[in-house]
Formats: sequence, structure tokens, C-alpha cells
Amino acid sequence: MTTAETARRDWQERIHLASGEATAYAEVELIAPAGLRAAPGAGHVTLEWDPVPGAIGYLVHRDGVSVEQPDVDVPAVPVCRYVDTGQGPASYAVAAIATMNVTGPFCAPVEAAPLDAASPAVTVRVDAAAVTRELPRPWKYMIGAEHLSHMLSADLTGGRPIGAELTEALRTMREEIGVETVRAHAILCDDLGVYREVDGEPVHDFAKVDEVYDTIMSFGLRPIVELSFMPRDLAADPAKTVFGYQAIISPPKDYDRWGDLVRALTAHLVERYGEREVIDNWAFEVWNEANLEVFWSGTPEEFFRLYDVTAAAVKSVHPDLRVGGPSSAANGWVEELLTHVDASGAALDFVSTHTYGNAPLDWRPALERHGRTGTPIWWTEWGPTPTHFHGIGDGPFGATFLLHGMKSAAGRIDALAHWVASDHFEELGRPPKLFHGGFGLLTVGNLRKPRFFALSLAERLGPQELAAEVSGDVGGVEVWAARHEDGRIGVLVWNGTLNQAQSDGAPELTRTVTLSLEGLPAEPYELRHLRIDEQHSNIRAAWRAMGDADWPKDEQWDELTAANTLEEYEPSRTVTPPAVITFDLPMPGVSFLELTRRP
Repeated sequence: MTTAETARRDWQERIHLASGEATAYAEVELIAPAGLRAAPGAGHVTLEWDPVPGAIGYLVHRDGVSVEQPDVDVPAVPVCRYVDTGQGPASYAVAAIATMNVTGPFCAPVEAAPLDAASPAVTVRVDAAAVTRELPRPWKYMIGAEHLSHMLSADLTGGRPIGAELTEALRTMREEIGVETVRAHAILCDDLGVYREVDGEPVHDFAKVDEVYDTIMSFGLRPIVELSFMPRDLAADPAKTVFGYQAIISPPKDYDRWGDLVRALTAHLVERYGEREVIDNWAFEVWNEANLEVFWSGTPEEFFRLYDVTAAAVKSVHPDLRVGGPSSAANGWVEELLTHVDASGAALDFVSTHTYGNAPLDWRPALERHGRTGTPIWWTEWGPTPTHFHGIGDGPFGATFLLHGMKSAAGRIDALAHWVASDHFEELGRPPKLFHGGFGLLTVGNLRKPRFFALSLAERLGPQELAAEVSGDVGGVEVWAARHEDGRIGVLVWNGTLNQAQSDGAPELTRTVTLSLEGLPAEPYELRHLRIDEQHSNIRAAWRAMGDADWPKDEQWDELTAANTLEEYEPSRTVTPPAVITFDLPMPGVSFLELTRRP
């Protein structure tokens, strides 16, 4: 086994281990969910139940065992609906959760089994005259990135320039998706030289921080300043490290000097970029995933001390600067931090946590219990998998997953930050080949994956969300519709599942969709129908057809770039409302239908 393989194995073994027993139990009594219904359909069973007051999510049990995927860190779902695919007859029960440590009683079980059916039908109805709200866009506030010093690298991966392509990937997220901020690890690591001790005295140097922040600011991105990791000269135990670049995960040897460093950095950023700029557009997040021992070698109590010292240091520069956390893995330590700051009085301007492989939970009831209604909730890492080198996100499964999560988050979460923008990423070693299961929306070479195209289609929706409903043998079919001020109508319809074993498709989940568009004037419209599936807008499939070697040769890069387009499912045509449009939609698959009034 190579060193890299050993590192990957060790990472996977450690990633789920907590670094301590930080527990805070919510003072809330949960009841069992009422009204559990199990509706069988072709290839699935759809469960629905009544909401439980105080719940942040729900656990679903199948035959007495939690419904989980091998690569999902939190199996609980945020809403009162779950579509179970790829299973046989089963008994189902549901329980509400108030925190990650508090689960209510399970309801009485119900039994159901999927049906066998040929070409099951789904009807999607959109009322273009019924605006429900301004379309929420939880993807726009934040994107994740590899540590920003990687932009300074002159090395090559797959023959491609690391620093230039990572920079261009972030520029693409800003210019094509409209993302406002970027969050990355390790701004305090020694490769940027922010802290050293000379004759026992601290020396601060923010020149390289300026270089990376100037770069992203030049094309309109602002940083979410994740205050991590520990400079070597400030670490209590510099031998405690993570990642291939050896980030130090130790608590500080001197909390006063840590606070001085945070204060000095914050003051420097305010002076360099402007007080109003940093107050209005930046934020400071304390550490990264301290609830995992792989990221924090101290105790929970030491982390909460670090949080208080850090928050005080940021606020000492200006009380309106935003600071928050716990920036935790798998929803961990949210309740614990809320309880802690209730007692300590430390500032908490936003709550941040992470999850992978599922839609994010709904922490609003917990904030209400703590008297913090309206506090922004930021998911500063999110994606189809927490596991490096897992391929499920590279194809169209990643596209349907992304849309499912974004629509679930819309209106209840202020930021859902996809982790990350680019496959130029080196936590467990640099990419070994073009399609290696990287976290990025963009490959090495900045080819757009289906996930990127899904996000671009969501961004293409207009500002006025429209009333839309789905009926029939729905399964994993969802719809999101909106209109522009000029009358253009966009309808996103996708067919997905959370079952990772079906990431390459499941014929029994294919649906025949009939889209009915109402509320439009009886005038001619141009209809465009764009598609993401295995055969459309799927650069991974294009590369496989070219031989699927580790890396493209020079001329193959040109071929891939030419093939990397958002493809039409059918030629554009003219329709006159009331319009009914019928098409087959595989699982996984995404259709975007856009209607533009003809002059």
C-alpha cells in the first residue's frame, strides 16, 4: 500500500471520530410523529408524516434500522417526506430529533412495498401567473475552496497549472454563478507566514494573506475568514497535524497570543480593505470541525475557550464585525455552542455547520429555544459525499442531489456552500487522474461537471418563484419554477434519489413527465429544453468514450472543452399556451424548460 493510500485509509477511519463528549441536552420533549403514510410506487415507497413541534429533523427506520447510506454523515432528513428507493417490502417508522443528542419516540410502524409498473406517469403543473415569493438562492452567498495559498502554486497536476486554474475556477463561480464569498481552510498556516516567534516574541506578517485576498477581491469575491489552523510557533503540540500539507490542529500554547494574532489580523484587514467593506461583506468563522479529533487535538472545553477568545478578539476591532461557528462536522456541537455562549456571553452572529450526502437539517427551532430567532444559519460545507475519491458526485447523480438540497434549503437557510469549486485540491494528495471522485464542481482543466451545470440552471431561474406542483407516481421527481421581469419562464424538473447504490441509474425510476403550463397569454413562445443525464451535459461520459485514461493528452483537452456544453434535449420549437409538454426523465436526470415570448 502506498503512502497516499495509507493516508486515505487512515482519513476514512478517523473522519467519523469525535474528539470528546461535548454534550448539551435540549430542554424539549418531542412527541412521536403522527399520521405516517406509506405510498408505494414504481421502484419506491414514499413516506409522509405530520410535523413535530421543536424538531430539527427526522430519523427514518426501515425494519428497525436507521435508513442510511455508506457515505452520508447525518441520516436524518429535514422535512416530513422521504422517498425510499431500491428496496423490497419493509416496515417503516419515524422519530423526530431536537438536537444530535435528543431523539423522540418512534411512531407506530407501517408496512409497504414498491410496485412494478411500466413507464409510470408524473404530471407537473406550473401556474405562471401565481408568484409565491422572491426566489431564494442559498447557493449564491458562499462557495468552498482548497486553502487559498494553493492559488500561489506554480506546480502542475495532469499537466495543468494549479494556481492559475484554481484562481480561474473561483473567478468562474463569481462571474457565471454570481457567488459572493469563498470559504477556505488554513489562512493561518505557516505557508502564508502569518506568525513566528523571534527571541520568544511574536512577529506577525500578513503580506501573503494580502496576496491571496487581493486576488479574489480583484474579481469580486470576498472571503469568509476561517480562522485556522495553528501556526507552528504558537501550537501547544505542533506534531498534531492533518492533511498532506501538515496543518497543525493543536490548541494554542498561549491563548493571549492567539487572541493577539486574531486581533492583529482582523485590524489589518479592516485597515487594508476598509471598515465598511469588511463589516458589510466579510465574516470570521472559528476553526474547522473541532468536533472531530482529526481537526482538533484539544478537548471540547479548550475549543469553547478558543471560541470565546477569538470572538472577543474580532469584536475588539469593531463590534459590528461578524463572527460565528462552530463550523462543525455532521451538525455536531451546534446545541453545545449555543448553550456555551448563553453562559459565556460570547458573540455569535451566525451558526455554521456541515453535512454531506443529505439535505441540511433545520436548526431554526433550536435557535428559537435559545432566544436567537433570526440568527443566520450557514452550511459552510455541503456536498454529495464527505469522502475523498468517491465518484458519485462526478456524474448526473451529483446534479440531482445538488438541486434537491438547494430547493430544500431555500427560504430557511442563508447559505448552503458547496464544497468545493475546483478539483485542484490536495488535502489527501493531489488528483491522481481527471475523474477521481473529487469534490469540485469543476475538474482539473476547469471542465464543468453535471453538478456545475445544475447550479447554473438554478441560477438561470428568474427572481419570481412560481406556484408548481407534482402529482402521479412522483417518487424522486421535483420541480422549481420562476419567471423573469421580461416574462421568460424557467421550469427545472429533476428526478433523483438519495440511494447512492443507484447513482448510475435505475430504469424502474424513469418517469414520463407531462408539464402543464398555465397562466400565460395565448401568444407564441420559443421553447428550449436543456438536459443533464448520462447522455447529455455529462463530461465524465465524454471522457469515458475517449478511453478514460488517467489524463488527457493535449489534443484531447481541446476535444473535451468542445464537448463540455449544456446540451439541448430536443431542438427549440414554438409553443402557444396553454401548453402541454411531455418527455421521459431518467433517474438521475434534470430537464430545464425555458419559454421566451416571441416578438
